[in-house]
Amino acid sequence: MDHGHNHGHDHSHAGHHHHQVSAADVANKAFIAGIVLNGIYVVVQAIAGFATHSMALLSDAGHNLGDVASLALSLMAFRLARVKPSQSFTYGYKKTTIIAALTNAVILSLAIGMLGYESVLRLMHPRHDIDGGLVAIIAGIGIIINLASAFLFFRNKEHDLNTKGAYLHLLTDALVSLGVVVSGIVIKFTNWYWLDGAVSIVVLVVILAGTWSLLTASLRMSLDAVPGDIKMDEIEAIIKKVKGVESVHHMHIWAMSTTENALTAHLLLQETLTFVEKMKVVHNVKHELYHNKVHHATIELESATLPCSDEEC
Repeated sequence: MDHGHNHGHDHSHAGHHHHQVSAADVANKAFIAGIVLNGIYVVVQAIAGFATHSMALLSDAGHNLGDVASLALSLMAFRLARVKPSQSFTYGYKKTTIIAALTNAVILSLAIGMLGYESVLRLMHPRHDIDGGLVAIIAGIGIIINLASAFLFFRNKEHDLNTKGAYLHLLTDALVSLGVVVSGIVIKFTNWYWLDGAVSIVVLVVILAGTWSLLTASLRMSLDAVPGDIKMDEIEAIIKKVKGVESVHHMHIWAMSTTENALTAHLLLQETLTFVEKMKVVHNVKHELYHNKVHHATIELESATLPCSDEEC
């Protein structure tokens, strides 16, 4: 009985699923384009960084390389998330999107540490052969590439943590490149070579700020914490508002992927309801949850005459 009811529920939301697929296709194309654009630019930037001896350019190249890696990880996770569930992976590979976000944040943190060490050394012992003009030109190209890439993700950024991460990353990249452009111009006209190391450190602080929120969000998801945009008491209130529900307890909410959330809960319904009416109440609860970012709800019914003991629950 319940199984059939579930099927009906999914059917009523066919439109939502269709929307998600098209959003995923848009994201797919954006990620591929972003990887290609930024990949080429990293090579150019790294060569120019070594040629001009600019630590700021090399820091930015390291940062952009981190972006390419994160875009590639996210794309792989998107592909895996669409793999159908199997006997051994009953949820499919949705969780890979969370692992990708976490891995990305960890890699960036390590890169920041290494580049930070070099930048401090450079600030203390500046090089006097930096070609500021060339640094400014290369970083200027970076602004264009980053803004173009960010634009690719703009449409889809609210649907998924990885897409939002990519979008914010690319926007900060454009700002970072702007900083490097300014430092290049200033160095060219003033010979303040120490500025290269200083700008490099500022670049790294900016990246760290962005990475920190990605790290904490993905770590929370990995530990099955309640997703950041969901409040337990609000969800409880939504369930209790449904006609026929007496109380709700033993509720758990967690992220199945960066886009989908799951819930399990025990409901106590009005005793006077018939079996069919109770099924209708469960259907209504799931319907309300679906529209409040809980896409997979598993609900167990209880009777007031036979409440479950804590061991069973």
